Amino acid sequence: MLSYIVRRLMFLPVVLIGITILIFALISTLGPWTLVATFIPSPDAERHVDLEGIIRKYHLDDPPLKMYMRWVNNLFHGNLGWSQSSHMTVAEAIGNRFPATLELTLFAVIPVIIGGIALGVISAVHHNKPIDHTTRIISIGLWSLPDFVLGLAVLMVGYGILGWFPPGRLSSWAELEVLSDSFRSFTGMYTLDSLLNLRFDIFWNALRHIIGPVFTLACLWWAFMLRITRSSMLDVLNQDYVRTARAKGLAEKNVIKRHALGNALIPVTTVASNMLLGLLGGVMIVETVFNYPGLGLLTSTAATRLDVPCVVGVALFYAIILVLVNLVVDILYSVIDPRVRLE
Repeated sequence: MLSYIVRRLMFLPVVLIGITILIFALISTLGPWTLVATFIPSPDAERHVDLEGIIRKYHLDDPPLKMYMRWVNNLFHGNLGWSQSSHMTVAEAIGNRFPATLELTLFAVIPVIIGGIALGVISAVHHNKPIDHTTRIISIGLWSLPDFVLGLAVLMVGYGILGWFPPGRLSSWAELEVLSDSFRSFTGMYTLDSLLNLRFDIFWNALRHIIGPVFTLACLWWAFMLRITRSSMLDVLNQDYVRTARAKGLAEKNVIKRHALGNALIPVTTVASNMLLGLLGGVMIVETVFNYPGLGLLTSTAATRLDVPCVVGVALFYAIILVLVNLVVDILYSVIDPRVRLE
């Protein structure tokens, strides 16, 4: 297993280089006169700016290969570039926004895994019964909804009508408290930091703001997890060893817990990794709808303002997470299923 992990880690730079080459290939099609918009603060300022001078200063008219090699050289020196849309370095922008996205993802993944697996098992055990039909209809309906449609509906009802779950990450007064010297930041996740600071008023405020986007993400991916778990469980329940356990007179409860559930969760483990990555990737739309200042909103803002260094930096950051999560899942898969050997 150790040799497998080492090989995967050695393969990581190859994957990252391939991703950055692909991104730069797409960016190079924009041309210098489009890329120069990154350095213009507003459309009105375009008339007062020497565009050709900016292109020469930042080498925007260099060949794509030369631009790419310059960026790789800066990367090895810990420089991801300057984000014009965030007015800070790309590394600082990612570091400031990632805790918010991680907090949102962690809050969403818990109900997705617990609720999706539990209802998926119940639906499979009661196959073709009313509870099975009900959960299937609900899951198909939720999974077919686009992120922004469900998000707008949650925002309209939760905030527009009920006034319970406002957009953003904190109210103005709570944000001032968090930025003050008296509030210590441990993780960058406001719910956890507020508890560690014993500021339950800020915790409640942060919780109210995060419920809307969490509910949107959880509903979409809960439906996905439910359907995958149900399909896997139905397949296991039809295996010969399950029929043998039933023929021996074991109670149905023991058959499910001791023989079926563990084997049914093996493929779900792999799906869970894709779900986690899907949650991280899906926050872009949800964060934009709820004006939640995480990596998703950072990326969408950078893309609309042609902030190329920021877009490339975030893409590289997501690529690292993708490769590492897949590596961890492969290792867990071999632990859960002894039949699997990592070669």
